[in-house]
Amino acid sequence: MKKKSTSQSAFFNLRVLIGLFVALAGVSVALFATAKPARPTSPQARQKYKVTTQSAWDPLVPAAFDCSKIHELGIDRQENLRAGAIMIFCGLSEGGKAVSGGKQHFSKLVKSLTAPLAYGSTDVDLITGTETFPNVTQSETFTTANPDNLLEIGAAYNDSRGRNFNPINISGASFSTDGGATFTRLTKANGQSPFDNTFGDPVLLYNKPSGTWFTVWLDGACGGQGLGGYKSATPEDPNSWTHFCVFNEGSADRESGWADNNPSSPHFGNMYV
Repeated sequence: MKKKSTSQSAFFNLRVLIGLFVALAGVSVALFATAKPARPTSPQARQKYKVTTQSAWDPLVPAAFDCSKIHELGIDRQENLRAGAIMIFCGLSEGGKAVSGGKQHFSKLVKSLTAPLAYGSTDVDLITGTETFPNVTQSETFTTANPDNLLEIGAAYNDSRGRNFNPINISGASFSTDGGATFTRLTKANGQSPFDNTFGDPVLLYNKPSGTWFTVWLDGACGGQGLGGYKSATPEDPNSWTHFCVFNEGSADRESGWADNNPSSPHFGNMYV
């Protein structure tokens, strides 16, 4: 009787092992193809169709806001504070966070390298009065001087001190009567600016024919989020400002403005927003 050689037996076993490996691979692929894909569990996916029941999470987020409407309403293309708060609430944007460690040092280095060597004169503080953490952020100034009195200068800006006030008020302004040497922030007896129910995005204009100052903001009283504001002929008095609407709508975004104060212009006295 002939005996199989060791080499033949080893060759046969190798072919068996390769066959088993191919079969197992085929079974694995079949199981993977029939398995149900796992549903995403990221915060973005979970919150995509979130609907608020109230706005206690952030007073800038409207009650009963449906996160699935963000693109339809154009909120993902806006840059105002309310749009940012909604994007963060719905998990489609990341909010700010503290910088620490190496990142903090690098940020300071970049700021020092990009700072101008000489820019104007000594800095002047616009923000007077009480500040209560964490609503201590101001940004995005719009500055105007009175052409009839160059000692009177106004600066409007976003001001978070009224973020939790009712009605919300995240708009502020400061005025100088000494040519910009000092400024005083407009503050009523309730501790807020005169610009109730506004969401920032400042415009500040002086109208020469009427001698009146006009602020324009994203305004909740003008269609939900239209353009409106407050006007005054005595701007340093926080109780002198009265409300008006430019136009009503629900999704206005970062406006700008200009006043034609040139007496020789055919459009003298017109204001544009």
